Amino acid sequence: MTNTKLPRIHMSFYVSDLAATVNFYTTFFGQSASKVKKGYAKYEMENPGLIISFIENPERVQANFGHVGIQVALKEEMEAKLKIAREQGVVSLEEIGVSCCYAVQDKFWATDPDGIQWEVYYFHEDSEFNDPKYIGEEANACCSPTEEKVKVSIAEVVNGESCEPGSGCC
Repeated sequence: MTNTKLPRIHMSFYVSDLAATVNFYTTFFGQSASKVKKGYAKYEMENPGLIISFIENPERVQANFGHVGIQVALKEEMEAKLKIAREQGVVSLEEIGVSCCYAVQDKFWATDPDGIQWEVYYFHEDSEFNDPKYIGEEANACCSPTEEKVKVSIAEVVNGESCEPGSGCC
């Protein structure tokens, strides 16, 4: 039988400043680029299985496409990656115990120089509750952080009241 498992995913992004992008991703991925040429850089990773390349072309950079996420297997792995990201100063948002996209998660976000948002998260369990900040017209998109650096939890204050899953306040 032929192995139908896809070994690695390849993504390519247009960027406005290749040097700033390489500096960010070398920190964020914890490894150097496998190839850097004029206007081009590529990272090849085994875990997660990903090949990602960056092409310097400011005219083609597009904002608001969504975000890219990396799910880790263990809560301790997410916490270790968060500690390193904090030390490197690349964390744009921390969310611990949040219910996002109908799943309870611990996560942090990092935003690259062109605004690409990366989510590193540990999945606890599915949930019937979705945090109110991800619902309605005021939300940019499910699971996309704002630029402010904050730490939130599932027991956030909503309209002056604590809002817990199943509490009926949402």
